[in-house]
Amino acid sequence: MASTVTSDAVRTRPYLLLATTMLLWGGGFSSSKVIVDHLPHSVVATLRFGGGALALLFALRLLRQGSGRRTSPRDWARAAGAGVLGVFVYNLLFFWGLSLAPAIDGSTIVPVMSPVLTTAFLLVARREKASAARMAGLAIGAAGAVVFFVGSGGAADAGQGRLAGDLLFLLSACCWAAFTLSGRRVLAGIEPLRATTYATLSGAVLLAVHSAPAADEVAWQDVPAYVWLNVVFVALGPTAVANVLYYRGIDAVGPASASVMMFMVPVVGTTCSAVFLGESFGTVQAVGAGVLLVGAVLAVTQGRLPRRRPAAAEEPS
Repeated sequence: MASTVTSDAVRTRPYLLLATTMLLWGGGFSSSKVIVDHLPHSVVATLRFGGGALALLFALRLLRQGSGRRTSPRDWARAAGAGVLGVFVYNLLFFWGLSLAPAIDGSTIVPVMSPVLTTAFLLVARREKASAARMAGLAIGAAGAVVFFVGSGGAADAGQGRLAGDLLFLLSACCWAAFTLSGRRVLAGIEPLRATTYATLSGAVLLAVHSAPAADEVAWQDVPAYVWLNVVFVALGPTAVANVLYYRGIDAVGPASASVMMFMVPVVGTTCSAVFLGESFGTVQAVGAGVLLVGAVLAVTQGRLPRRRPAAAEEPS
């Protein structure tokens, strides 16, 4: 009996960690939008991930996590390379999109398209089976995405600016899918906290260099206190804590299963955007979002939850 309870806890824990990650990410969209309304998008990205990198470095030193194995230059380079893609490029695109389009759009496009793109790559690479359900889901998702983007272009409140922002969200989703797929390789010789710290630090340094000219023009004394509170939240919650939990989830259950959990994010993100920012979809966008979500769930899950691995294989490093 005790063995059964322990086995269930081991299998369940990665999904609890991933669920916490999705809640933090969902809340991060609307919080980031508040900051982008007051500061240049490149500066916001730097503040978020610069603060996150400092928090992770502190946690790494405080916990002194390690496997007893010295991190090799190759391990460091893999983690830093993941940071270039998953932190630097992703966030330049994401925060640029957030400066043009509502947060509610980003909270739908990024978390829904990321697992779809991840699944599509796994199918093309023959690492997953191309079942009829998956192919149908991808087709439905593609149709929903087209409808959503058509609705973005015709939105009365933003027009072409909103469409441009949504396209940037789509590109950032491509980056995140690639970042997810690289997670297992990055973790091959390094524990999740250290890998996440190195990835975040490398991306934050590049963001700081890129945003330096824009930061020099900011009237920092005029930035409201509530904006700084949001900066602290996105740096610690959706960045430092969430990224560590996400890496642990990938390490435990794999990229396909971790991607399924992304479908929690649009629910949380849409709710936060509507409640705190007063944002909403147009009718066409709402229809497209619904079709996209249905197709994405079908493509990723094939109508059922991913198979769990044996308990020993699921335990995080």
